[in-house]
Amino acid sequence: MIRINNKYISLFLLIISLSFFSCSHNEKQHRENQPEVKPKVISDIIYGINVDSLQVKKGKVRRNQFLADIMLKYGVKYSTIDYFARHTKKTFNVRKIRKGHAYTVICKKDSLETPVWFIYEISPSNYVLYHLTDSVYASLGKKPIIRKQVSTTGTIRTSLWNAMIDQHDDPNLAIKLSEIYAWTIDFFELRKGNQYKAIYQKVYVDNNYVGLGNVEAADFLQRGQHHYAFYFKQNGRGDYFDEEGNCLERAFLKAPLKYRRISSRFSNHRWHPILKIYRPHHGVDYAAAEGTHVYALGEGVIIKKGYQKNGAGNYLKIRHNSVYTTQYAHLSRFARGMKVGKHVRQDQLIGYVGHTGLATGPHLDFRFYKYGKAVNPLTVKSPPVEPVAPAYRPAFDSVVRHYRPLLDSL
Repeated sequence: MIRINNKYISLFLLIISLSFFSCSHNEKQHRENQPEVKPKVISDIIYGINVDSLQVKKGKVRRNQFLADIMLKYGVKYSTIDYFARHTKKTFNVRKIRKGHAYTVICKKDSLETPVWFIYEISPSNYVLYHLTDSVYASLGKKPIIRKQVSTTGTIRTSLWNAMIDQHDDPNLAIKLSEIYAWTIDFFELRKGNQYKAIYQKVYVDNNYVGLGNVEAADFLQRGQHHYAFYFKQNGRGDYFDEEGNCLERAFLKAPLKYRRISSRFSNHRWHPILKIYRPHHGVDYAAAEGTHVYALGEGVIIKKGYQKNGAGNYLKIRHNSVYTTQYAHLSRFARGMKVGKHVRQDQLIGYVGHTGLATGPHLDFRFYKYGKAVNPLTVKSPPVEPVAPAYRPAFDSVVRHYRPLLDSL
């Protein structure tokens, strides 16, 4: 049995104690020598304003409510409101305030709750800031926009719109895809089993989803054939191209005939020369000699042909794709072979100028429809049809190499 002298045990314990004390002392001294780290204070900033010491009141514009109705309620002087209405129109016209839009009033924390700023949200990301104290003026602001790239794929059972809903996607993506593929795919003939894929952006403001961003790439599988679409910018303009670099859109003619002048323009309130009443005229009247040739504005299928005694007279309606339709009225007669269901080429003769129906003289009443709604033909921009230019081809090929595998893997 080994015996240990008590004297050595005591010495050993003393050494350990001194070592522990020395370490503790050094650690304490090290902490004392370090600069004090204060907790980081995060300020509450909205619309670029630090509101830590202010009151924030929020609301939404009610029906038939004007700027004065809102500001007077929060103690803003009428003279100040009148100044904004008269002198800040170039920044924002207060007549454009709309029901349902959000506003914010920022006040001092005093007994009167004095208003300092008033903010009206023009859109989820854009706002106008009214400065109510000292120098009274208005300025425009923009909230940070976050764009997140996402992808989706789905199979059509009834319609593209319903397929989007089934996948819990924003159904407005269906509208974007129908516009991208307007000249490539007939969305009136979609069949059960057709598939779509898309890589696109979702836009967020204040962490809230506010809508769709750009569709970067897409693929539509129809009858076993892939229809790719890639977004690409050249010469400062973005368009959609197939994988070979051909533009997916097609151009319209500038006008469907050679005309002398425009005798009547697109209007919601036009005086009718025969009926002697004001009513909408959702077309453009091209004055031309009787018998002048009228051509199809673009490739499409005749969906209506007929005669309206108290209206359009002899008229044709052509569906160009799932987005665009055109109508040609007051024709003296139709070109040979024109009938419902006939496929016509762009610039193909379809009829002759006349003044049948309610018309005071020979002219063509031309109408342009987008998704079934009449739009002003003179403001419709015909899309370019140029392919990707040789100078941009390497950059375009890089886009295809990036997105094509992503689409194929969905």
